[in-house]
Amino acid sequence: MKKILFLLLILFTAALHKESVAQSNGGTLLDEVVAVIGKNFILQSDIENQYMQLRMQGSIDGSEPTMKCRILENMLFEKLMLHQADIDSVQVTPEQVNSELDRRMRYFIGQFGSQEKLEKFYDKSVVEFKAELSQVITEQLKIQEVQRTITETTQVTPSEVKKFFKSLPKDSIPLMGSIVQVAQIVKKPPISFQERFEVQERLRKLRERIEKGESFEALAVLYSEDPGSAKQGGDIGLHGRGELYPEFEAIAFKMQPGDLSEIVETEAGFHIIQGIERRGEFVRVRHILIRPKVSPVELAEARVFLDSIATLIRNDSITFDEAVVEFSTDPNKNSEGLLINDYTGSVDWPVDELDPKVFFVIDKIKVGEISAPVLMEDEKGEEAYRLLTLKKRTEPHRANLEEDYDAIQNWALQNKRQEVIKKWIEYNAKKTYIKISDNYSDCEYEQIWN
Repeated sequence: MKKILFLLLILFTAALHKESVAQSNGGTLLDEVVAVIGKNFILQSDIENQYMQLRMQGSIDGSEPTMKCRILENMLFEKLMLHQADIDSVQVTPEQVNSELDRRMRYFIGQFGSQEKLEKFYDKSVVEFKAELSQVITEQLKIQEVQRTITETTQVTPSEVKKFFKSLPKDSIPLMGSIVQVAQIVKKPPISFQERFEVQERLRKLRERIEKGESFEALAVLYSEDPGSAKQGGDIGLHGRGELYPEFEAIAFKMQPGDLSEIVETEAGFHIIQGIERRGEFVRVRHILIRPKVSPVELAEARVFLDSIATLIRNDSITFDEAVVEFSTDPNKNSEGLLINDYTGSVDWPVDELDPKVFFVIDKIKVGEISAPVLMEDEKGEEAYRLLTLKKRTEPHRANLEEDYDAIQNWALQNKRQEVIKKWIEYNAKKTYIKISDNYSDCEYEQIWN
């Protein structure tokens, strides 16, 4: 099956806007069944909802009739999978459904800016949304499970990868940007007991000032070290379970409006928290964060230490890889100190995805060279120094099997999965009752549906 030429909108989104379609038709939604697949059916309103969303997103790629035909065909595929899910007795748990509902509600609340704005816009509560959309999400999860089982055993052999690559027209072979591999040796001084004590003392004094009547919001603006919330008076907005640090969340979900916490320690630092509101499965609080910091003296000592290690490596007294194992305080030291791309799980980095602070260092050195010690902040925002080395660099080029095998292998796998899905549709469509309205008989479908 050819790659779908547009992104199918989440059914959840379409459901949210169903009333808008009705309003655009003078308050009356003229509806009809346009397709039946087994015991499942597709309504004209389903197609109109998704078409409207594509227009709102600026994702229209073709005329209105063409786009609606594409929407219908994708729905036919989904309903065919849902039909198979019924045959296979695919089950999803209430916990799975609730988790997915929570995730999507958090996304839409984030888009509107607050839960109140979302509820006001649609004149419905989050609880009402969840009740109405529970069945939609249940069906989506079943469809995902069927689609997973269709392709879960699909693999490609090296010969298939080569055959796929040779089949690509030369002018369609992608241009690959520069790829690099970067390794580091990190020296992070420990936070002293004295520093931790002083930070807690500062928060205790701030807490006392709040208890005596000073504004939490004003003190958060002045003293909080959370850049995302300080300007909002420490307000972090609505959050569901699992989105906050466990220690922070355990306190936040117990708080009533106006409650003031004791000092709470998380990976980010030390906090005091004040409750704002609790709405069902969401909580809203404000906080003041202060992070313990490494002393300037110890930080300077770390720089000098790494400078001496760099000299040893340059003099061939020790290899970079050996120095990583022996001296680095980074958790990735067991992976030769290589920076891992969290998005792909690979050690290969397109240069435009690197942290700019890393890029500007490695861009000035050759493969095998070592940088001077450079200041960094770890994932907790704590300062350290590191040495960087460039392990590999490829120049921009047309994709080839020697340098880009992993990427080509993934393309070949996706192509094979599409072929597997195409065959699955061909086989299952023949043995399933499918009826499509004459209004869509002129569509140029990619599959034979009836």
